[in-house]
Amino acid sequence: MKSPPFSMLVPLLMAALFSFSWAALPHENFLHCLSLRSNGSSSISNLIFTRRNSSYESVLESRLWNLRFNSTDTPKPLVIVTPTQISHIQATIYCSRKHGLQTRIRSGGHDYEGLSFVARVPFVIIDLFNFRSVDIDVENRVAWVQSGAILGEFYYRIAEKSTTLAFPGGVFHSIGVGGYISGGGFGLLFRKHGTAGDNVLDAQLIDVNGRILDRKSMGEDLFWAIRGGGGGSFGIVLAWKLRLVPVPANVTVFTVGRTLEQNATELVHRWQYIAPNLPDDVYASIQFRAMNSTQDGRKTVVADFIAFFLGTTDELLSLMEQRFPELGLTKQDCTEMSWIESILYNNGIRNQPLEILLNRTYRSPVNVPYYKIKSDYVKEPISEIGLNGLLSRLTDEVATSTVILFFAYGGIMDRISEHATPFPHRAGNLYKICYNTGWLAEDNVNSQKYLDWARTTYSYMSPFVSKYPREAYLNYRDLDIGSNNIHYTSYEQAHIWGRKYFKDNFDRLVHAKTKIDPQNFFRHEQSIPPLI
Repeated sequence: MKSPPFSMLVPLLMAALFSFSWAALPHENFLHCLSLRSNGSSSISNLIFTRRNSSYESVLESRLWNLRFNSTDTPKPLVIVTPTQISHIQATIYCSRKHGLQTRIRSGGHDYEGLSFVARVPFVIIDLFNFRSVDIDVENRVAWVQSGAILGEFYYRIAEKSTTLAFPGGVFHSIGVGGYISGGGFGLLFRKHGTAGDNVLDAQLIDVNGRILDRKSMGEDLFWAIRGGGGGSFGIVLAWKLRLVPVPANVTVFTVGRTLEQNATELVHRWQYIAPNLPDDVYASIQFRAMNSTQDGRKTVVADFIAFFLGTTDELLSLMEQRFPELGLTKQDCTEMSWIESILYNNGIRNQPLEILLNRTYRSPVNVPYYKIKSDYVKEPISEIGLNGLLSRLTDEVATSTVILFFAYGGIMDRISEHATPFPHRAGNLYKICYNTGWLAEDNVNSQKYLDWARTTYSYMSPFVSKYPREAYLNYRDLDIGSNNIHYTSYEQAHIWGRKYFKDNFDRLVHAKTKIDPQNFFRHEQSIPPLI
């Protein structure tokens, strides 16, 4: 094959040089801008990590939970900024805007689609790791918690001060407070006290212009939007003022497993009618997983019936005997413990001190390093035939590390308006489904077959779940249901997935976005778009 003539090579070389320079300049100019905005302070230089920095990879990966987004071809940030002062964040926003770089804001790193640390355009991560102070006021039952704290740190600090106060947050202790609350947030206490977003009293937010706003200065529309409208759309919430709620000194938990051969399907079918109507003090869920049958070695499915109860074992036994005698709950199945110990229990953590909650990188036994999450809401009980169709899929070879979870709704969720916060999934829902399709590192080269399994299972469930829209939980991010063009987002484009996450609340979120960030600086593949 002949080489192309020199006259043809020149424009190609010039184009390559131009594109390389164009890509490199914003990066270098951004760093220069950051130095100037910080008045040449050496303090910020120690908080900036570029690809030339030996600590870059470790900083990026230390708070990256879904290893599906840690491959060699995953887009990496040009710069990671780990601010310790508000001025560092303000400077990063200013310089990113000036030099045309996207920003992604990370608190805990659990974003299920990687939107807080992955972008297909040149971008910077603002990692709030250093903004993690927790201030507990027992007398007034409130706490100020910075967004970079993890839930475990928050819970631990509450337990240091009181054994009868808690926060209605999530189960997994390593999840960042900022992202969790921004997405609404449900957990063990949500049937009694609502979502995390329902229990936000105030917040401190930095907007696109670098202003520091609280509830009064940001206005009620924006304050409403940040309590479930998603992170990365409206600004950077630095801290949250949160209501603490009362819990008894001891709570009761149980996990009771039943296989298909032990009539699990019939029990699950019955559970659908019972669990959403249990008293507010009960959190009820079911976890489904595959296991080898002890009889013939073939695969079967086990349903773990799980409950958390704000009361004693005797009270719970009496209640279950009245409402769900078919489960056959016994006193030996139940354990009384403190609320903070129940967090460890529901994380699958055994024989560890409470201080494990302070470990931001601890992976509990229930965590699988590679996963795809999807969600559904169920409004009518699913037939036994329909349930059998779902559970039989767990015996597929690709579902070895997969779990499916049902979370009962009802309780106070039936009595809070779906417009109280952007989180709309309230009355009318029997339970939520979480499909957690997982796989191990040695099989990541075959990840597509796991993704295909997740999508075909989701498709199978379409007749049995909510419709018009088919609802989804924002904190279980799912780009399969639609995403934005990162350069330009139309209302119509975002409305597809926006209605699934927010139902009729989507339009009010767009209104709030248009007022606070009309040029759409804070954006990602599923961020709220402005009208303009």
